[in-house]
Amino acid sequence: MFFQTSVLIFSMLQNEVFSKDLTWVHFIKSYVENERKPTIVVFSELCWEKHIIVKLTSELSKIGSRSSTSLEVDSKYYDHDLLYLVDLDCPKAKEIIALATERNLFRSPYRWLVITVWSKQANKVALWNSPILVDSDLVLAVNTNNFLKLVELHKASPNGSMISTPRGYYNGSLVDERPHRELFRRRRDVMGHTLTMSTVIQDSNTSRYHLLMEDRLEHQHDSISKVCWTNAKMALQMLNATPAVLFSYRWGYKVHGNWSGMIDDLDSGRADFGTNCVVSQERLDVVSFVDTLAPFRVRFVFRQPPLPYVANIFSMPFSTNVWIAMSVCAVLSTATVYLATKWEAKEGKGPTQLDSIGDAMLLTFSAIGQQGCVMEPKRLSGRMMVFVMFTALMALYAAYSANIVVLLQAPSNSIRSLSQLANSKITLAAHDVDYNHFIFQWYKDPVHQLVRKRIDPEKGEKHFYDFNDGVEKIRQGLFAFHAIAETVYLRIEQTFLEAEKCDLMEVDYLSSFDVFVPVRKGSPYLELFRVAFKQLRESGLQSAVSKRLQFSKPHCTSKMSAFSSVGLTDMKPVLIFMLYGICLSVAIAMVEIIVFNMKKQRKLNPVKKTKRQGSD
Repeated sequence: MFFQTSVLIFSMLQNEVFSKDLTWVHFIKSYVENERKPTIVVFSELCWEKHIIVKLTSELSKIGSRSSTSLEVDSKYYDHDLLYLVDLDCPKAKEIIALATERNLFRSPYRWLVITVWSKQANKVALWNSPILVDSDLVLAVNTNNFLKLVELHKASPNGSMISTPRGYYNGSLVDERPHRELFRRRRDVMGHTLTMSTVIQDSNTSRYHLLMEDRLEHQHDSISKVCWTNAKMALQMLNATPAVLFSYRWGYKVHGNWSGMIDDLDSGRADFGTNCVVSQERLDVVSFVDTLAPFRVRFVFRQPPLPYVANIFSMPFSTNVWIAMSVCAVLSTATVYLATKWEAKEGKGPTQLDSIGDAMLLTFSAIGQQGCVMEPKRLSGRMMVFVMFTALMALYAAYSANIVVLLQAPSNSIRSLSQLANSKITLAAHDVDYNHFIFQWYKDPVHQLVRKRIDPEKGEKHFYDFNDGVEKIRQGLFAFHAIAETVYLRIEQTFLEAEKCDLMEVDYLSSFDVFVPVRKGSPYLELFRVAFKQLRESGLQSAVSKRLQFSKPHCTSKMSAFSSVGLTDMKPVLIFMLYGICLSVAIAMVEIIVFNMKKQRKLNPVKKTKRQGSD
């Protein structure tokens, strides 16, 4: 615990007493008030006279500030309240600084107030050699002839020289000379220190050259890394840092318990920050994440399947009420025509005269299908009824046919979630790159596992494709391809027809937050990166670079459908209907044969009986 460590640090002081007057007490009180934030002052084992320490504790209590010599708090959420008070003139101050360096207590969020009478020059070398970096908040108060001068100390890099910045002075009252109270605004200049970015190159080795040149050539390869590098370079220029790049072959995953790729570069200290990557629990243990540098969306991209693939389009042109009304009208028309023909039959029958309810029904179905029928009425009244029926149904037939033609080529909206995609008949595949061989192993829920088994089964053919082949299969349809969406859309712009861009859909497999830039854990430049990257995004520079090197989802400029052939899948409901008709026809034919044989047998039986009686 850092609190216990602080106690150990100050317990190392000897009990030797050094002369300090009440001026220091009033100064420390004014300093804490000027901080304008909750403060817990730790000054265990100060080598001062006892009544001076008691007075300091009392004055701090009056302003609502806590002080302690043995603060045992287990929560890390109090770290930002701690203010370590060190008297550099105490004989054990050197050991205190050494232990603070070992425990990494000079970093953010801890604060330090170091006081000294400069004429003694005590332990100055130890302080100057300590790792007080850009995120450190250490103030040195020097008493010279009863005038306290305050300076901030920090180093732009671990091996850099100590930089002294005026903080203010105390001469009975505290004067704060800081231009900005925010620490990062006072530490934006890192004095040309080299900051290294680990950049992932997977698509093409030529990206190493084009990335550094920023020539926008071959921007279809490693576009995410190129955008991140361009934006990071601008951010480093804002910090007056020297940009450097370290190329890596993968984003970073645990292999046999050890980190690899970009995350290993950060964890080992070879790089200060990396390229955008997905946030995961394992990665949070070794890196911190700041703002994003480029849009980075790994998605399943596919064309929505045709409507006949997921629905019976032959029932869709009309609503249920229209179908019911048509059925009622067909029944009424059949009954009306039958009654009319019955009245005609009283005056004589012809060879094509309607004579039964079956004939009337056949005529009605012929009218629905706009087909002729050999059976027809002979009288003017019956023919007028048939004419009206054919004319009325002709309008419905034309509307139905037009809707069917449109629906045959219309895309559906049936797949909008990962579960719907996993349970669809669409072929699932992934880009054959390094990250796709890892991320499908992250999730253990049934839906993600079903997707993984369809792409990367334990036995059988694995569905990993070359990038161009995968995008071409998207164009052909019924194929979902898992890759970086922006790169896929660039290839789509180059190869798809305008009509083929209208039914594009994407589904997120990772179901994670946006990607962010990883930074080495405990890096002193973490806050500088965070602010610089946010300013790039808020100023629009990041968006401008992304639009130059990346492509968003293509817009559908034409809703007109191109010609496409109709396959068996599209005609499946009709074929099933025809199959039912054939089966019903065969059944009726068999029944008719049986009935015919039964009638024939009945006619033969009386003849045989008559012959038998004659012989007797």
